This record gives sequence, structure tokens and C-alpha cells, in this order.
Amino acid sequence: MTHEEIRLVKPTLELKKEALEYRQEHFDFGEQVINGSELFDKTASYDEWLAKVAANASPETVDPNWVLTDTYFAVRVSDHKIVGIADLRYQLNDFLKDFGNCGYSVRPVERKKGYATEILRQICLVAKEHGLKQLQLSVERDNAASIKTIEKNGGKYSRSFTFENEEAYVYLLTL
Repeated sequence: MTHEEIRLVKPTLELKKEALEYRQEHFDFGEQVINGSELFDKTASYDEWLAKVAANASPETVDPNWVLTDTYFAVRVSDHKIVGIADLRYQLNDFLKDFGNCGYSVRPVERKKGYATEILRQICLVAKEHGLKQLQLSVERDNAASIKTIEKNGGKYSRSFTFENEEAYVYLLTL
């Protein structure tokens, strides 16, 4: 299915209402984890989350336990609705060595419309602009939709690993 045009935008205070609705939709669908959200699923206060996202986007203020990260909402151009979220981590630390450079989610009612593929395509462009040569992504073995998204963007299977008793795959995308 074809998607409507989206653009990646950094979270702002002006997007608070829409962002909270986006997060709530995941929760309403029984999803407690929102991949690519830089812990938006775990932070009660939008303002607090926004401050952390802004801090982690700057080399001077990035949390010492984190890595330099840009977080984006995927906003549909036609109606300004947030259809997804993604984060791009510019380096990998010990914790991220299996997980990779980027995560993304699409709001439940907007799935199977091609948005994830387009979000990842746009994240790849941002990564390339920042000088990255490849992205590493991880995906749970049974997440067929995300595997398809990664492969559509040129991702190649690299290896498997186990996290919390779940098998996951690591894919590499050459930029």
C-alpha cells in the first residue's frame, strides 16, 4: 500500500498534544514499548522527555550513559499527524553493540501503509548526511514486518544474538 508523504521533524513543545496521543495509542493497543522513542514510553512527562531528547542531541550535553542521538517524529504532510517515531544513534556503546544505530515505530492504526519503510529510508539519508557509512539495526526474529522494512531498504542479515531469552537478528545497511 502506498503511504502519504511524511517528513521527519524533531520533537517540540508545540507537538506535545499530538505526541501524547501518539504514545497513548500504542498503550491502548497493549504496547508498552515504543521502539525508536528514546524512552518516551517510560517517561511520564513530555516536557522532561523533550529536555532529555534535546540534551542527547548535543555532544556537550549528551547523557554520559547514552550516545549522541537525534529523535524524530514522522509527520504526515497532509494533516500533520504523527504516524511514527525514530531515533538515530551516531555511535554504538557497549550496551548498543547488538541493538544498533536506529529504532523506529509506526502508530498502530497507520501500519501496513509503507510508513516504516519510508521512515527508515529518510533516517538513512540523515545518517549519510552525518557521515555514517552504514547502519546496524536489530530486530526480533518474529518481527516479520520490520525485517521486511529493513530488507526493502537494502539491509543484509549479519548475525543473531539473544536478549532477555529472545532471539534477534542484526542487519547492516550500507549507506
